[in-house]
Amino acid sequence: MMQHLKKNYILLALALLSIAAQAQTNGSNSPYSRYGFGLLGDGAGAFNKGMSGLAYGMRNGKELNMKNPASYSSIDSLTFLFDFGASFQNGNFESGGQKLNAKNTSVDYVTMGFRVAPKLGVALGLRPISTIGYKTVHYGGFSSMAGAGVTQTQTFQGDGGLHETFAGVGWSPAKNFSIGANIGYLWGNLYHTVASEYSDATISATKQIYDTEIRTFKADFGLQYECALKKDNALTLGFTYGLGHNIASNAFYYKQNVLSNAVVGTPDTLVARKGYDLPHTIGAGVAWGYKGRLRVGFDYTMKLWSKAKSPWLTADEYGQQHYVSQTGAYDDQQIFTVGAEYVPAPEGLKKHKRIRYRAGFSYSTPYAKINGQKGPADYCASVGAAFPIINTHNNRTFLNLAFQYEHAQPKSPGMIKENYLRVSIGITFNERWFMKWKAE
Repeated sequence: MMQHLKKNYILLALALLSIAAQAQTNGSNSPYSRYGFGLLGDGAGAFNKGMSGLAYGMRNGKELNMKNPASYSSIDSLTFLFDFGASFQNGNFESGGQKLNAKNTSVDYVTMGFRVAPKLGVALGLRPISTIGYKTVHYGGFSSMAGAGVTQTQTFQGDGGLHETFAGVGWSPAKNFSIGANIGYLWGNLYHTVASEYSDATISATKQIYDTEIRTFKADFGLQYECALKKDNALTLGFTYGLGHNIASNAFYYKQNVLSNAVVGTPDTLVARKGYDLPHTIGAGVAWGYKGRLRVGFDYTMKLWSKAKSPWLTADEYGQQHYVSQTGAYDDQQIFTVGAEYVPAPEGLKKHKRIRYRAGFSYSTPYAKINGQKGPADYCASVGAAFPIINTHNNRTFLNLAFQYEHAQPKSPGMIKENYLRVSIGITFNERWFMKWKAE
């Protein structure tokens, strides 16, 4: 029976990984996803979502904490963890007294983890890094040489995003001290178009295409140190570092003129060699635990985007256009997160006593500049709960629910305000695979 269950879970895990890898990005309708890599994901799993992504000091062998791989060393010797999560959101966009609603769904992650040796745990997973999805239309006008009024319609549209598949390891080389790493493969497409059309049929329409196919590696490292305080109290310190580096992929710019539905001339093609950089990322956090019932934590993250290059369309003194990779499009990003989790009786016999209640709040500064100005700051408040699922084989599997309200507040007049209501659902399967059963 146990071998049959293991086979089923492995097949389920592989199937979900395949589905998630082939899924199209459908997590954004935000015009702000036009800039940089798009809207960045929080990298959180099922248990983090209800605490607004709190992670660096969180350590529990019954959950997979992807944001600090040092935590993998806490997976116990009897456990196989499989985690899958998805989100459903309703977005509200407001500008100049006009409002628009849009609904989206997304696969948040697929992960699995288990212990391979004493004090050594491993994890495998797939998760989105960013999403791009928007379409906006701008109208303008000018007078032609004949003095007639001409209406210009500009359509800005984009699609794509980045994904990561990774393998992680966490090891505890000394008492209370753990280190870990996630080494991943990053891939995706950043695709944007700007189409300009005119009410005067004698004026050529233009279409500009910005296209980059990303293929590179990603490396993130973490450590945790557990400090015993007074009786029943513990403190865990966590630190993370994400390696920044240049991405070897080239960025392409195309411009074509269209008249009477026919392309006029040869499209202009420009190439920015090694167009993008990944930023260096530094994170630090602390979590306090009491009797296994209460966890409270704080995280701080700094992403050094200001030092990261991106492709720019420039012109020299002769009016010749160039597509070059340089800094200046980003600001350093700071993220502050606080969160808490409470469970009345972690090992209680009554099911309702083992429900885990969660809450959190995060604040993030923008990383991408909007026409040279700072983008919107982001506020996110979350509540959630994990409900134990009882079956005939174990009682350690949980259904995780999280409800988030996110608000993007622009710093400059005229920018779009965004509000999101999001429901995240995750299932954490926690199977006792490696227990030796005694024959009666």
